[in-house]
Amino acid sequence: MATGADVRDILELGGPEGDAASGTISKKDIINPDKKKSKKSSETLTFKRPEGMHREVYALLYSDKKDAPPLLPSDTGQGYRTVKAKLGSKKVRPWKWMPFTNPARKDGAMFFHWRRAAEEGKDYPFARFNKTVQVPVYSEQEYQLYLHDDAWTKAETDHLFDLSRRFDLRFVVIHDRYDHQQFKKRSVEDLKERYYHICAKLANVRAVPGTDLKIPVFDAGHERRRKEQLERLYNRTPEQVAEEEYLLQELRKIEARKKEREKRSQDLQKLITAADTTAEQRRTERKAPKKKLPQKKEAEKPAVPETAGIKFPDFKSAGVTLRSQRMKLPSSVGQKKIKALEQMLLELGVELSPTPTEELVHMFNELRSDLVLLYELKQACANCEYELQMLRHRHEALARAGVLGGPATPASGPAPASAEPAVPEPGLGPDPTKDTIIDVVGAPLTPNSRKRRESASSSSSVKKAKKP
Repeated sequence: MATGADVRDILELGGPEGDAASGTISKKDIINPDKKKSKKSSETLTFKRPEGMHREVYALLYSDKKDAPPLLPSDTGQGYRTVKAKLGSKKVRPWKWMPFTNPARKDGAMFFHWRRAAEEGKDYPFARFNKTVQVPVYSEQEYQLYLHDDAWTKAETDHLFDLSRRFDLRFVVIHDRYDHQQFKKRSVEDLKERYYHICAKLANVRAVPGTDLKIPVFDAGHERRRKEQLERLYNRTPEQVAEEEYLLQELRKIEARKKEREKRSQDLQKLITAADTTAEQRRTERKAPKKKLPQKKEAEKPAVPETAGIKFPDFKSAGVTLRSQRMKLPSSVGQKKIKALEQMLLELGVELSPTPTEELVHMFNELRSDLVLLYELKQACANCEYELQMLRHRHEALARAGVLGGPATPASGPAPASAEPAVPEPGLGPDPTKDTIIDVVGAPLTPNSRKRRESASSSSSVKKAKKP
């Protein structure tokens, strides 16, 4: 027989609430009697955090225990949720409106401020920051014996030291307040020089024998020159500033060219040493017996720089290798050198890939190495000749202009007597004579001129070698 609970369950009209309303007790109510209460409590306590709100801000607004945020920060390590400020229950220390005087003031002025009652009668705490300069004091006898100066009177010296005590050696202020009407007009450097001279004299006179003295020294001449130089630097015209920048740029160019020339000379020296070492190696190989020649080749290899000729790889690894692989040029040789080498071989009538016998491979590699070395030497020689010619032309131009100290020699024909040297007007651009004065070191070669020089030198060397 179906009960009312079964009917409600089939029609989905009720549930736990219907059971509770009807007063019937189910099996779940007997097993878990506190489950409904916990669900209701959890539903009432949980709230969803709004979208876009950070977790920390939401925690300040609401927590699990609904604790209000603390009024004051605390040092407890329990976390920010349950921390509350623990205000003490002791008595507040009393404060009192009391008068005080500042020991740094000499006029005895009285002031009032709030202060704790326990600190009544104590000195003003900020008086310790009042630092004064100890200006020496001299007597009449000391002035007459050690400090007398014809350019300064005693009244003027006393006035200077009085201002030094008042303004704590701020000499710009002392110079401003100096009585120039009663005394002679002095500069800041004069005042400093007189003051430090007297301090040094008094330190020497009053010093105990055997003690290290710290005598103040002031160089008035150096200070005057420094200010004069600074004033000149400040008063420069825009034309002078532009000229200085131009000279600095030319100086950088000269230094760059100097470094490039030094690098070229080092490369040329390497090539020369490499040529000498290869020539000595050839002589020793010819003098040595033929049987011991391969052993000496491997044992005594001269230290040749990498720029000298071609360094072919050694195939000493295990396995089968083709002899023609030894004739391959290494990757360190550039395309420019490879083309020049092929051109020279064709002009000499040598095949580019001969039959790779043992003797032929060795001789062919040596020939190509010598040709590359010859090509590099010719290139370096052409560069040096070009630079020498450029320097010769510049020297002649400078001597013609009279810059090198000799009399000015005109380029073509005598100049008229009324002719005057052209002086460039300031502000119309850089002086045309600056290039001739500064650019003595020499300009770098252009790519086109280099190519023409290299091709001409290589073709002439090949033709000379071809002649019987």
